[in-house]
Amino acid sequence: MNVLVCGGAGYIGSHMVAHLIENNHQVVVLDNLKTGHKSSLLGGKLYIGDLRDSKILDKVFTENKIDAVIDFAAYSLVGESVENPLKYFDNNIYSTIKLLEAMNKHNVKYIVFSSTAATYGEPESTPIQESDRTFPTNPYGESKLAIEKILKWCDKAYGIKYTALRYFNACGAHINGNIGEDHNPETHLIPIILQVVAGKREKIMIFGNDYNTPDGSCVRDYVHVSDLASAHLLALKRLQNGGESRIYNLGNGKGFSVKEVIDVTRKVTGINIKAEIAGRRAGDPAILIASSEKAIKELGWQPKFNSLETIIETAWKWHKNHPNGYEEK
Repeated sequence: MNVLVCGGAGYIGSHMVAHLIENNHQVVVLDNLKTGHKSSLLGGKLYIGDLRDSKILDKVFTENKIDAVIDFAAYSLVGESVENPLKYFDNNIYSTIKLLEAMNKHNVKYIVFSSTAATYGEPESTPIQESDRTFPTNPYGESKLAIEKILKWCDKAYGIKYTALRYFNACGAHINGNIGEDHNPETHLIPIILQVVAGKREKIMIFGNDYNTPDGSCVRDYVHVSDLASAHLLALKRLQNGGESRIYNLGNGKGFSVKEVIDVTRKVTGINIKAEIAGRRAGDPAILIASSEKAIKELGWQPKFNSLETIIETAWKWHKNHPNGYEEK
């Protein structure tokens, strides 16, 4: 299978590229490298360009016999999306529209779309089911939900079959330690804690210790990035075997508090990490946990790296191997 991975030089995209290559698929990558890293790619044919550019899309689809598309290309900083919603709607929604136009023009009928738990907003129940209400509380989540609706109508009009995967906190790094998480700025909890371990930060801030949770800190569902990659390939295979368009949650099915993540990182690294309590952040729900039963049942998805210790061990291995990230910029 020849798969186009949009945003393939990003954190999750690069792990997807690695997983496809490991499973003997041909990979074409399209990335503008604004947030991605060329050296994160363990193979594949790279085109540098923007999804909103019809010319580069035509070039990619004309020069390669693309069988299916996996789309990770998006801005994903929640806070920034609130400050600059038009940037997010232009990049995230418009780029996907241009991609779908190119797919329709070149008769490519399968797409797996990287969506998010942010489509749900404040959860009504725990664990969150795919049938729960979607009411995003930020433009990032709104942009992803809008694309899900666009995909539904493109299926009806053009027969483009899709799977949208709503995942929770992506984390960890490839087991080989060669690719991992390198964002600027870094906003994810585990790499921020590891920056404290590495001496790049003085301390980790715990935003709120008075939530209605076992230890008072927020609880989140952490899912390993390589497990996410395996789910995308399973979803693609299901579509190619005649499966209908579907939406799935991807998560661990259990939650870990901020304090638990810090404690396990102390255990894994052997470093006494300094932590300080701060006030709650606006809009932080107390608990976000996914039900992944539908993905497990219908996709045959079986997460391999679902212990918090394993997740942090893989992330720490990457950070030790790359103390300054990819160092290419």
